[in-house]
Amino acid sequence: MEGNNQVSHVTAGPSSSSSNEARLAILELANMISVPMSLNAVVRLNVADAIWQGGCNTPLSASDILARVLPNGGGDAENLQRILRMLTSYGVFEEHLSNLDDGSDDRKFSLTPIGQTLVTDQNGLSYGPYVLQHHQDVLMGAWPMVHEAVVDSTVEPFVKANGEPAYEYYGKKPEMNGLMQKAMSGVSVPFMKAILDGYDGFEGVERLVDVGGSAGDCLRMILQKHPNVREGINFDLPEVVAKAPTIAGVSHVGGDMFKSIPRGDAIFFKWILSTWTDSECKVILENCYKALPEGGKLIACEPVLPKKSDESHRTRALLENDIFVMTIYRAKGKNRSEDELRQLGLSAGFSHFKPFYIDYFYTVIEFQK
Repeated sequence: MEGNNQVSHVTAGPSSSSSNEARLAILELANMISVPMSLNAVVRLNVADAIWQGGCNTPLSASDILARVLPNGGGDAENLQRILRMLTSYGVFEEHLSNLDDGSDDRKFSLTPIGQTLVTDQNGLSYGPYVLQHHQDVLMGAWPMVHEAVVDSTVEPFVKANGEPAYEYYGKKPEMNGLMQKAMSGVSVPFMKAILDGYDGFEGVERLVDVGGSAGDCLRMILQKHPNVREGINFDLPEVVAKAPTIAGVSHVGGDMFKSIPRGDAIFFKWILSTWTDSECKVILENCYKALPEGGKLIACEPVLPKKSDESHRTRALLENDIFVMTIYRAKGKNRSEDELRQLGLSAGFSHFKPFYIDYFYTVIEFQK
């Protein structure tokens, strides 16, 4: 009887349904690395272009796709199908089924709107290089050390893995700089299309400086849309602008934004502040302030964190990118809230702050002198 009494005092655990859901969820999270690595694989294999074929987007089997990406033969269609099925569950591909009732496995795949972001456009751009840039070997080596950003936030995991900061490392590796430029171009062009359709803040500007402008794609698009901008200054590190293409109306200028920034009626930059600490951001903003005339403005495009965390794609993208910044660029670099950005602007001397929520990821912010 005593043994029976002991058994009766065991505390009941969570309900079977909620326990099963929780265990499924943690298994999904633990295996989540399969998602970016499979995405990396389909970019390397050029699967999106193979399916797209000039906009046809005809559903293809894994064997059909393999024949297009490896025209000389070879490859394992079954393993490719496994990758495609998994990415289908994340909305990258659409799966088309037939004849499954007779035991055959006739699966074909087409591109969803998400998958179409990986298609190379007429200018040779897509989000594919952005995927590849994130998953280079030297970056991947930093990820097992994310906890170190909590233990010691004076040094980011990238430095602990590779011995020097990411930007310095990139500067010594031309192939990494080239991939970075292509990645930023692939992201910037669709972003700028959205901005130029919904934001008129470039009107009245004659001399525009793009800080961290990489290959100059943003300036090129701004000048095409706004002929009032007579002169564009693409300002970036010397090793970056050295490879920038010739663009009508744009001068490529190498330098260091922590020392000085070329003068202009307005200054534009995208995803600059997130990769630096508060004190570093203040220096950048102060140099922007000095380079502007009275009434001039800084047009900054930055990821702005929501006040409340939720499960939306936007919130997840912003918070995931925040951890990327913490791991690769600065342990105390971060995506900031609207209030944090406003306070940074005020600390640098800017008297006016106005956000424009046009793009889903980046927010356009005007700091006016």
